[in-house]
Amino acid sequence: MPRLDRPFVLLNMAMTADGKIATGNRTVSSFGSARDQAHLLELRATTDAVVCGSRTANLPGITLGPGGPRYQRQRLRRRLLEFNVRVVVSGNAHLDPRADVFSETHSPLVVLVTRKAPVSRVRRLQQAGAIVGGFGEQRVDLVSALTWLRARWNVRRLVCEGGSELNDSMFRAGLIDEVHVTVCPLLFGGRLAPTITDGLGLPNLAAAIGLEWTRTRRIGDELFATLRVVRGNPSTLPRGGPVSRCPAVMGQTQPW
Repeated sequence: MPRLDRPFVLLNMAMTADGKIATGNRTVSSFGSARDQAHLLELRATTDAVVCGSRTANLPGITLGPGGPRYQRQRLRRRLLEFNVRVVVSGNAHLDPRADVFSETHSPLVVLVTRKAPVSRVRRLQQAGAIVGGFGEQRVDLVSALTWLRARWNVRRLVCEGGSELNDSMFRAGLIDEVHVTVCPLLFGGRLAPTITDGLGLPNLAAAIGLEWTRTRRIGDELFATLRVVRGNPSTLPRGGPVSRCPAVMGQTQPW
């Protein structure tokens, strides 16, 4: 079970059949269908907050908001706040204060930086309307940051939407509890094209993170899958066991 002092964390990503989330030159990073986009917003509507890295948040059109009245009503029916908390991880405060994410003013924009982030950049983000929290020295201490989000902002459920290096850091810190992935019928290829988890990675099978399938469904040409993170050494875990041995409740996380 996830610790009670930090949020339950879902990871939601779309990927190609070869596991890529963007092309090597990063000019293509959005390739899912309208159904996949709706799935993203439906998942957001089950959570208190959404988090992504600064490279994602700097993209045009990214606001990290609920997605409009339809999803705001879904949030209210679940007794959540109408607008989710928006969180960006930007260790050196490289989030652009002119980015579209600052145009959404209905909910807090929280930027997580290291304590060594340049003061001038931090001030620019604060002047643009962000709430900046410093955690860790060389890298953002995600465990402490998520504990703070739970205590300060009452974030009980959080959805992580990448990019790949943030995903890697979240996995290695043991903070991901559930994975939602949309597999799209495309191949990008190339060693420079990012996968769901880049960054430092894990050194061997014994350190690998075990996952357990809980649901798959094909809609059109895309495959929507949900997996639970299995705590323990995946090289010694039994395969094909009952889903019930993972205690997370799934009823609120299946919008499709």
